[in-house]
Amino acid sequence: MSEISEKMVIPGEHMQKIFGMQDAYLKKLERDFQVMVVDRNGSVVITGEERNVRKVKSILEQLTEISRRGNEIEEQSVDYAITMGMEEQENVITEIDSDVICHTINGKPIKPKTLGQKKYVDAIRKNMIVFGLGPAGTGKTYLAMAMAITAFKNDEVSRIILTRPAIEAGEKLGFLPGDLQSKVDPYLRPLYDALYQIMGAESFAKNMEKGLIEVAPLAYMRGRTLDNAYIILDEAQNTTPAQMKMFLTRIGFGSKVVVTGDSSQKDLPAGSKSGLDIATKVLSKIDDIAFCNLTSKDVVRHPLVQKIVKAYDDYEAKEKTHTHEKYGRSRSDRG
Repeated sequence: MSEISEKMVIPGEHMQKIFGMQDAYLKKLERDFQVMVVDRNGSVVITGEERNVRKVKSILEQLTEISRRGNEIEEQSVDYAITMGMEEQENVITEIDSDVICHTINGKPIKPKTLGQKKYVDAIRKNMIVFGLGPAGTGKTYLAMAMAITAFKNDEVSRIILTRPAIEAGEKLGFLPGDLQSKVDPYLRPLYDALYQIMGAESFAKNMEKGLIEVAPLAYMRGRTLDNAYIILDEAQNTTPAQMKMFLTRIGFGSKVVVTGDSSQKDLPAGSKSGLDIATKVLSKIDDIAFCNLTSKDVVRHPLVQKIVKAYDDYEAKEKTHTHEKYGRSRSDRG
């Protein structure tokens, strides 16, 4: 296929952000799409195979628009733009970027950064109960917390309840020093961290003192009915089926629930069934309950984390295929 050249104008104040430090982002685009991008007196000329030139031009236009809105261009945004470009999904980045949930205490906007995250946030808006499923780094808990705090500030709910199962990952609670609160705090620390960042420590402390924000182990939910509350159950893969049923039947009128978990990261005793796995099978066809499956594409931590998650996914898929084939052969041998 013949080569073409396309010219586009990127204002100087945006060009450095879009190209990255020492043109790192630009080099990624050139390498992944096999094109050459040259800055000629303020005009950017893209040369290469026609199809790839069009894709790179579209990506640069989207990144320019994001920069115009006053946002920093992060490596994750560039990587995701490249992924979407490879899949020929246009204007996804600018559409996602326009959905601002709220701002941190430092004024940084919190928004979905991938198509999977956007679908997750939209599902939370539309449904009473949402299960956010996927690997670490996909923003399951953080986005749920942002949605909860926004609803609380807008008086859509009267309180926020955050809970986690206090499962021992190699250490027994009884052997940890201190009283019960200090023993369960390490399990709840990620929830506190998100609250501090979005709400601020002072505001969080005041609302917690008034009982408007509650952070507690899952066992504390037993026997309660939770009306007009935003409830987040984190690390749900570590619940038993009985705990999950207990939790879901606590929900009262005017409440919204988000359940997050990663089925590949269970800390339950060997042979135990996960309440999250059972709930996925039992509740999949009930209206007003949504299941959002986030993948390695939705990881928004360091790009290396995305590669690690993808590598483990591929390995586990191969192991399952190998086990299935081995089991199938052994059955046919017996037959």
